Amino acid sequence: MQSIPVDTARLGVLRCAITPEAKISNFETQEVKKDRDGNTIYTVAVMVRQDGRRISVIEIAVAGEPKGIEEGQILKVTGLTAFAWAMGDRHGISFRADAITPVHAAPAPNRTGGA
Repeated sequence: MQSIPVDTARLGVLRCAITPEAKISNFETQEVKKDRDGNTIYTVAVMVRQDGRRISVIEIAVAGEPKGIEEGQILKVTGLTAFAWAMGDRHGISFRADAITPVHAAPAPNRTGGA
Protein backbone atom coordinates (compact mmCIF):
# COMPACT_ATOMS: atom_id res chain seq x y z
CA MET A 1 0.00 0.00 0.00
CA GLN A 2 1.38 3.37 -0.98
CA SER A 3 0.94 6.16 1.58
CA ILE A 4 0.21 9.68 0.37
CA PRO A 5 0.56 12.64 2.78
CA VAL A 6 -2.47 14.96 2.69
CA ASP A 7 -2.20 18.73 3.15
CA THR A 8 -5.14 19.39 5.47
CA ALA A 9 -4.80 23.16 4.97
CA ARG A 10 -6.12 22.65 1.42
CA LEU A 11 -9.17 20.65 2.55
CA GLY A 12 -11.10 23.60 3.93
CA VAL A 13 -13.12 23.28 7.12
CA LEU A 14 -13.09 19.83 8.74
CA ARG A 15 -16.10 19.04 10.96
CA CYS A 16 -17.02 15.97 12.95
CA ALA A 17 -19.89 14.05 11.30
CA ILE A 18 -19.82 11.06 13.68
CA THR A 19 -17.95 10.98 16.99
CA PRO A 20 -15.08 8.50 17.54
CA GLU A 21 -15.98 4.82 17.42
CA ALA A 22 -13.69 1.87 18.11
CA LYS A 23 -12.87 0.10 14.83
CA ILE A 24 -14.06 -3.51 14.80
CA SER A 25 -11.68 -6.02 13.22
CA ASN A 26 -13.95 -9.06 13.62
CA PHE A 27 -17.72 -8.47 13.55
CA GLU A 28 -18.53 -12.02 14.71
CA THR A 29 -16.49 -11.70 17.94
CA GLN A 30 -16.74 -7.87 18.19
CA GLU A 31 -12.94 -7.77 18.56
CA VAL A 32 -11.58 -4.23 18.27
CA LYS A 33 -8.65 -3.41 16.02
CA LYS A 34 -5.34 -2.56 17.70
CA ASP A 35 -2.12 -1.03 16.38
CA ARG A 36 1.35 -2.54 16.84
CA ASP A 37 1.65 -0.93 20.28
CA GLY A 38 -1.69 -2.34 21.49
CA ASN A 39 -3.63 0.95 21.21
CA THR A 40 -7.25 0.69 20.08
CA ILE A 41 -7.87 2.13 16.62
CA TYR A 42 -10.77 4.59 16.45
CA THR A 43 -12.51 6.03 13.41
CA VAL A 44 -13.96 9.51 13.15
CA ALA A 45 -16.29 10.45 10.29
CA VAL A 46 -15.18 13.89 9.12
CA MET A 47 -17.03 16.27 6.79
CA VAL A 48 -14.74 17.97 4.31
CA ARG A 49 -15.90 21.06 2.45
CA GLN A 50 -13.68 23.04 0.15
CA ASP A 51 -14.85 26.42 -1.12
CA GLY A 52 -17.52 26.06 -3.78
CA ARG A 53 -17.67 22.28 -3.58
CA ARG A 54 -20.03 19.73 -2.11
CA ILE A 55 -19.44 18.19 1.28
CA SER A 56 -17.65 14.85 1.36
CA VAL A 57 -17.48 12.58 4.39
CA ILE A 58 -14.32 10.57 5.00
CA GLU A 59 -13.57 8.15 7.81
CA ILE A 60 -10.20 8.76 9.45
CA ALA A 61 -8.53 6.11 11.62
CA VAL A 62 -6.42 7.19 14.59
CA ALA A 63 -4.66 5.23 17.36
CA GLY A 64 -6.09 5.97 20.80
CA GLU A 65 -9.42 7.57 21.60
CA PRO A 66 -9.67 11.21 20.52
CA LYS A 67 -11.04 13.21 23.47
CA GLY A 68 -13.53 16.07 23.55
CA ILE A 69 -14.92 15.62 20.04
CA GLU A 70 -18.62 16.30 19.41
CA GLU A 71 -20.72 16.13 16.26
CA GLY A 72 -20.57 19.33 14.23
CA GLN A 73 -17.39 20.52 15.93
CA ILE A 74 -14.49 21.88 13.86
CA LEU A 75 -11.50 19.55 14.01
CA LYS A 76 -7.75 19.75 13.58
CA VAL A 77 -6.32 16.66 11.87
CA THR A 78 -2.58 16.17 12.27
CA GLY A 79 -0.45 13.90 10.07
CA LEU A 80 -3.22 12.85 7.67
CA THR A 81 -2.19 10.15 5.22
CA ALA A 82 -4.20 8.49 2.44
CA PHE A 83 -3.71 4.86 1.42
CA ALA A 84 -4.92 3.34 -1.84
CA TRP A 85 -6.11 -0.26 -1.40
CA ALA A 86 -7.53 -3.08 -3.51
CA MET A 87 -9.04 -6.44 -2.57
CA GLY A 88 -10.23 -8.48 -5.55
CA ASP A 89 -12.62 -6.29 -7.52
CA ARG A 90 -13.01 -3.81 -4.62
CA HIS A 91 -10.80 -0.77 -4.21
CA GLY A 92 -10.74 2.57 -2.45
CA ILE A 93 -8.86 5.10 -0.36
CA SER A 94 -8.49 4.88 3.41
CA PHE A 95 -7.27 7.63 5.71
CA ARG A 96 -5.17 7.58 8.87
CA ALA A 97 -4.04 10.46 11.10
CA ASP A 98 -1.52 10.90 13.89
CA ALA A 99 -4.09 12.88 15.92
CA ILE A 100 -7.58 14.37 15.70
CA THR A 101 -8.34 17.17 18.14
CA PRO A 102 -11.23 19.62 18.59
CA VAL A 103 -10.77 23.26 17.68
CA HIS A 104 -12.26 25.36 20.43
CA ALA A 105 -13.69 28.66 19.23
CA ALA A 106 -12.50 31.80 20.96
CA PRO A 107 -15.04 33.03 23.49
CA ALA A 108 -17.27 35.87 22.38
CA PRO A 109 -16.20 39.26 23.69
CA ASN A 110 -17.86 40.25 26.93
CA ARG A 111 -19.98 43.28 26.17
CA THR A 112 -20.96 45.16 29.24
CA GLY A 113 -22.30 48.62 29.57
CA GLY A 114 -24.76 50.56 27.47
CA ALA A 115 -24.47 51.67 23.91
